[in-house]
Formats: sequence, C-alpha cells, structure tokens
Amino acid sequence: MASKQQQRGLTFIGLLVVGGLLAIAGLIAAQVFPTYIEYMAVQKAAKKAAAGTTVADVRSIFDKAAQIDDIRSISGKDLEVGKQGNNVVVSFSYQREIHLAGPAYLVMKYAGSSQ
Repeated sequence: MASKQQQRGLTFIGLLVVGGLLAIAGLIAAQVFPTYIEYMAVQKAAKKAAAGTTVADVRSIFDKAAQIDDIRSISGKDLEVGKQGNNVVVSFSYQREIHLAGPAYLVMKYAGSSQ
C-alpha cells in the first residue's frame, strides 16, 4: 500500500489574507517613508544651521536649507537655539500626522539636535 503524503501549503483564503496584510503594510510604509526622509533633511539642515553665530543667523541658514530640501514641517522660527560651551546647539521637535482611514491617524513624533 502506498502511504499518503501530507499536503502542505497555503489555502487560497490564507493567501488572500496574507496578501491583504502585506498590501496594507506597504501602503502605510509608503506614507511613513517620506516623513523619515524629511526628518533626515531637517537633521542635516540643523547641523548646517549650527554654523551660525546669532539666533537670527541660525534661523536664516536653516530656512535657506529648508527651502532647498523642501522641508515643510518645521521652519527656522520653530528651532530652539542654545549654546553648549563654545558650540551653538540647534534643537527641534515636531510631529506629522498620517491619515489612515476614517478617524484613525498615525502620529509620528520627531526630535533631534545638531549635536
């Protein structure tokens, strides 16, 4: 007598569920990725702005860099400028909301400094 082999694999319904979950995760990742890219641009602009000597100079340098890198979430007036020893420290924090569906939002909170 031949022995029966067990079948292994995914059912069609299981494939649809896994595909749907991967599609939803992909849509969310596609909306989150640009906010992370913008955060990296803000971080770079803050480090550039730390080369300024006065608060107005720091904000001006940041605004010029923000215009080049198309940063819209934060501007020079939102920066916190301080000194640590002889170095100028530029700090920032902001949040981005991503609408998911209905009343559901994904809130991304970003913070950093030039150090």
